[in-house]
Amino acid sequence: MLSGQLVGRLFSMAGRVCLSRSSTGEGTIGPVEAAIRMKLEQALNPEVLELRNESSGHAVPPGSETHFRVAVVSSRFEGLNPLQRHRLIHAALSEELAGPVHALAIQARTPAQWRENPQLDTSPPCLGGSKKTRGTP
Repeated sequence: MLSGQLVGRLFSMAGRVCLSRSSTGEGTIGPVEAAIRMKLEQALNPEVLELRNESSGHAVPPGSETHFRVAVVSSRFEGLNPLQRHRLIHAALSEELAGPVHALAIQARTPAQWRENPQLDTSPPCLGGSKKTRGTP
């Protein structure tokens, strides 16, 4: 049987798209990813929230939650430039960005912008290490 809190949450998400994907296709959602999702939903009431944990593509231990890509589609972004939109997201995730999250790629769009291009961008492959280990000056 569903708890009242869970039922309320399911109804509050009606009409919105919320997806989580790891870059490996695994379906597990860790505590950092869950916190990111919850905070963005509360702060921005997004119509679309796509969140991808890309940590497995980087030089981190398996199961890490350090690298994320997010697409947030919200009417709160109307009239705001990209920097202002990113600041809203950063404010909502200040605790995660100060701690476990090393990298956050952001796509912050209005509903009209999302309808024009409804895709989450892909990140380039991680080269790992530092410039010194790659032989780059």
